[in-house]
Amino acid sequence: MTSASDGARGGPAGPRLLAVHAHPDDETLSTGALLATWAASGAPVTVVTCTRGERGEVIGPALAHLEGDGPALAAHRERELAAALAALGVRDHVWLDAVPAAAAARDGLDRYEDSGMVWSAPGRAGAAPDSGPAAFARADLDAAALRLATLLRERRPDVVVTYEPGGGYGHPDHVRAHEVTMRALALAGTATPSGLPIAPVVLWAAVDAAELATAVDELTALLRDGGDAPGDLHLPGPDREAPSVAVPSEAVALRVDVRPVLDAVVGALQAHATQVQAIRTWPVATGASIGCLALSDGVRQPLLCQESYRLAAGDATRVAWPDGITR
Repeated sequence: MTSASDGARGGPAGPRLLAVHAHPDDETLSTGALLATWAASGAPVTVVTCTRGERGEVIGPALAHLEGDGPALAAHRERELAAALAALGVRDHVWLDAVPAAAAARDGLDRYEDSGMVWSAPGRAGAAPDSGPAAFARADLDAAALRLATLLRERRPDVVVTYEPGGGYGHPDHVRAHEVTMRALALAGTATPSGLPIAPVVLWAAVDAAELATAVDELTALLRDGGDAPGDLHLPGPDREAPSVAVPSEAVALRVDVRPVLDAVVGALQAHATQVQAIRTWPVATGASIGCLALSDGVRQPLLCQESYRLAAGDATRVAWPDGITR
């Protein structure tokens, strides 16, 4: 770990991390190792989830009846999220729509709902044409951001993490979560009579594009003969676009070693059974990857040995980063 300066930020329990995600499962898929590493250090971690994933696709026949039944799927995914957070060691979770709305934040919505998505290209998502009036992607930006700003002032995190502007792969709720987070940070950074402004380090989840390409090649070599993969799973095709989360190596500011917290991450992935399938880990890391998984699109993807993050704002030298996180 790169040592922080003597003036490193953080309370008696260590620096506080707050992660903002769109749906249950995103916290694990995008930031699972970061959350588990932070929690294992004993420092406080808060996860904010914006919707309950009501419109998500459902994997497997046992739970297929939930797909299309928004309330039932939402309730099930709430339970999945609780189990995943327990596996990661995260004890503080907040639904964004449960944060009391100040007068300025009243948008007439009691609940933010999953906006849905469509695949616009292999690996690229776009807005669903039939999203409802409560869809998070349609939510009033300032109203949602004021809710999050209230929470930021209460928790006063030293580090905030969310998606990059493209939402990882274009999902409209991910994009909105990014926009809401950045607006909330601006609002919380403005002095008010109710409290001091905050100015945390801001991270955007990323993937090192070179590591991803290497890991996909490794995965292809390992599974080229099909292995134990079910017949409806396949490897990424040559027409699959690089997701917006993928960046050049030089754009990566922080890396988290997945291997020390692999059991926690795998446990969290397994908890999200409606969304994640075919989870495998290798006895020894092959190089860039330590395993693989697939989502509802049936595409095998590598589980990288490192999570990567871009620095969007703040001074990373002023944070006492837990062991396992390097700059």
